[in-house]
Amino acid sequence: MKLNESSLTSLIAAFGRAYHSQFDTPKIFNDYLAKDLFSQKEFNDIKANMVQGIQFFNKEIAQKFKDDTDEILKWITQVQLSPTPLARAAYCEKVLLNEVRLGLKQYVILGAGLDTFCFRHPEMKNNLEIFEIDHPSTQEFKKKKLDQARFKIPSNLHFIPMDFTKKFSYQSLIEEELDNHRTFFSLLGVSYYLTKEEIANLVDKLFTKIPSGSSIVFDYADEKLFKEKGMSNRVQNMVQMASASGEPMKSCFTYDEIEGLLENAGLLIYEHLSPVTINNRFFHNRNDYLSAFETIHYIHAVKK
Repeated sequence: MKLNESSLTSLIAAFGRAYHSQFDTPKIFNDYLAKDLFSQKEFNDIKANMVQGIQFFNKEIAQKFKDDTDEILKWITQVQLSPTPLARAAYCEKVLLNEVRLGLKQYVILGAGLDTFCFRHPEMKNNLEIFEIDHPSTQEFKKKKLDQARFKIPSNLHFIPMDFTKKFSYQSLIEEELDNHRTFFSLLGVSYYLTKEEIANLVDKLFTKIPSGSSIVFDYADEKLFKEKGMSNRVQNMVQMASASGEPMKSCFTYDEIEGLLENAGLLIYEHLSPVTINNRFFHNRNDYLSAFETIHYIHAVKK
């Protein structure tokens, strides 16, 4: 596939959601539209690439299932690719839907990738404005995929091209009709790739001009990120893959550090989910390979 890096990253994340929706039971997060964003060739190419990479992930599994490519794909997807994207999306959307019930009118998705929330919830067309912020090339790629899938972009979905990891512009949001109302932000799968200073600056800018009660859900890696190997070395694999792809993981935090960063931006932690809590809440009593990553936490923080 001749894709730019950001498009490939978003495509692989969507692949994990599509695979889970089609093949895993019970569902942690059912993104039943993700599969529509792939051509059959793209889906098959990613499957083939994953299976061919099993030697990197786990040589024992490669040997054990050498004649069963479906089981190899299931193992890679469920152990390495899917756990964090599925559980954090499930958590984020549960918080978001509760906020909507409480009168929320604006949702800003930072690093939206191939997110399908807007298309899975057409009933919110008239009561929730959705702003997707992502790299220009990723957004162009997404628009192309939506067009190919014949998805009509609704009037409440706003695309804002921006490399917010370098410079976040509130002016761009205002120009797209972001009002001075209570706002919910999601920042999923992004914090690892920013320095601590970049994350602190971003959170501070996000919440400087919006009213109290606005909030954010994000995931972050704890202080064991670069030491913990994880089940089947999956944490170590994740770090190594990020580095090899040219997008190295840069930051990890103690809970006290995250709490201090948020407090400096005027936010209080409303809910914190540790890996143990995530596992109990989203992966309890499963009979497959899916389980919570050992070093990843979720936070819901609210502006005072």
